Amino acid sequence: MGVHEHKKEAPKSVTLGIITVSTTRALINDTSGQWIGEQVKKMGHAVVFHQVISDDIEAITATLRDVVKNINPQVVLMSGGTGITKKDVTIEAVSPLFTKELTAFGPLFAKLSMDEIDSAAIMSRATAGVIGNTVVFCMPGSLNACKLACSKLIFPELGHLVKHVRD
Repeated sequence: MGVHEHKKEAPKSVTLGIITVSTTRALINDTSGQWIGEQVKKMGHAVVFHQVISDDIEAITATLRDVVKNINPQVVLMSGGTGITKKDVTIEAVSPLFTKELTAFGPLFAKLSMDEIDSAAIMSRATAGVIGNTVVFCMPGSLNACKLACSKLIFPELGHLVKHVRD
């Protein structure tokens, strides 16, 4: 079965969790998380969780494990903490939890970023993978980066990804 047939059989609506990793933002000023939530709702998906947590490995790991186990969203979109500063620990917290990694996501995002921010794209460590039956994307926290990753890579494949993970 080809990709077009798979997409036809994919769910039209999925459940999503949104986790923003930041020490400076709260839900009220989480522009990236708010934008993601608004967009997925417009597409007919359901946001079942949205939280802002601190740049702390233990907090990130505990929150993600709890969300995957107890809320069981089909997809979790995480923004923030993917850079190279000492406080950027999202990748270190999330990657060990992956049972499968979506290895094309990071390089594809970097390629798209290169077109927008030139060589600064080299600093992104965006990644994605599967934890249990949940697809998890980790992307930079800036609104422009979230828009790029979601619009060009994640949103067009939401149902398709969920279909494959849940089969």
